Amino acid sequence: MKEPFSFLHRFRKAPASPTKRTVLITGGARGIGRATAELLLKEGWSVAIIDPQLPDADAPDQLLSLQGDVGSESDVERAIRETVEAFGQLDALVNNAGIGITRSLEELTLEEWNRVICTNLTGTFLCAKHAAPHLRKTGGSIVNISSTRARQSEPDTVAYSASKGGIGALTHSLAVSLGPEVRVNCISPGWIETDPLAVHSEADDAQHPCGRAGTPADIAAMISYLLSEQSGFITGQDFVIDGGMTKKMIYAE
Repeated sequence: MKEPFSFLHRFRKAPASPTKRTVLITGGARGIGRATAELLLKEGWSVAIIDPQLPDADAPDQLLSLQGDVGSESDVERAIRETVEAFGQLDALVNNAGIGITRSLEELTLEEWNRVICTNLTGTFLCAKHAAPHLRKTGGSIVNISSTRARQSEPDTVAYSASKGGIGALTHSLAVSLGPEVRVNCISPGWIETDPLAVHSEADDAQHPCGRAGTPADIAAMISYLLSEQSGFITGQDFVIDGGMTKKMIYAE
């Protein structure tokens, strides 16, 4: 039996007033999602996250943590309801949750394919669907996280690449469907190192015209911009943030 949906309040102060901007971040317990939560908290947002695992003890204060699966419509409905109940409104949604399975085409099972598509693509759809009524009220914004894998692939990543390509198409469809009340944009990260202890070789970094791999903070900064009023004329777009890697010609030796 599936464990019941649960949530954890991590407030040291009273919950935010209804006039404070509120964002729900999927997959917010680690990596890009966590970096985004930390940045938006510093910028004065009220932040809720939904993730299968709750943040560790070092998670930011004044954070509403919701345990759940974005591929489950009931979990998504309850996460959005709990967020609005806690903060009074919903101004933004960041669809960051994602998984990948590396398996040859012949060995990839239908169950594995469905699991990746359900989390990455269907989860994005479900969150947008149930957040939309609240975002229309606040003139809000959605940022979806795709990947450069939507444009180029490594072997044996068919489910992941397909899901991320779908997110790009879903983004411009949502932008047209929800506009002008709600803006919807997409970010396609390249090599983002989520392990702060990871060490790259000079050859690894040299693949990037910027001279290094990316960090979660690089993506969080762009998310913050796309949620801000400064990006009010931007919708339906997909921004590649990869240190220029997809623009570099690679020649065989």
